[in-house]
Amino acid sequence: MDELETIAEHIRADLSARNEARDAALHRSRELIRLCATAVRAAHREEWEAANALLEQADQVAAEVVATLEPYPDLFYAGYTQDGLKELAEAHLTVALMTEAPLPAPELLEVPSAAYLGGLCEAASELRRRCLDLLRQERTEEAERLLTAMDTVYDLLVTFDFPDAVTGGLRRRVDQLRGVLERTRGDVTRALRQDRLMAALDRFEERMDGGGGDGSNHPGQ
Repeated sequence: MDELETIAEHIRADLSARNEARDAALHRSRELIRLCATAVRAAHREEWEAANALLEQADQVAAEVVATLEPYPDLFYAGYTQDGLKELAEAHLTVALMTEAPLPAPELLEVPSAAYLGGLCEAASELRRRCLDLLRQERTEEAERLLTAMDTVYDLLVTFDFPDAVTGGLRRRVDQLRGVLERTRGDVTRALRQDRLMAALDRFEERMDGGGGDGSNHPGQ
């Protein structure tokens, strides 16, 4: 039975190392999610330098998580790790979409495909808040550009017809994005119609002012 004790010690050492790696990854994943959320908030305030600095910090934390879990693929694909990497993709993609920068690929971010698609979907949903802010600032053209980006992302995501076990529940997120997209489309459309109406009224007033001026010079007419 001596070999059983040896086997048990090996198993105990393995599980102890796994547990330490799990605890470290869980802690760092929470930090990763916090950094990503803060970066997105900075982007909404148009604090682009701060947002990019936070994304750099998030990249470093994500790299540490990946390195810690490299010997343990089962822990790497656990929910909390994938959630953190999804948030990383969302933050990077949100900033890129807002600023018309090139979209980083999954390989560049070192994010698995399913987490990347989830992040892309949530980044598109995040653009609704940006659109509403722009509409309040009467920046309707930029809001229209972001609405087009949301449309493009949605049209792409609906083509990924795979089981949820493969995509990490992407279908549910895409369904939610459809509702967000339609509400945003309504808001932007109303704002554009109002802009066109105001422009037409301005042109009408200019014509009336011009006509009034001519009439005042010929009171008998």
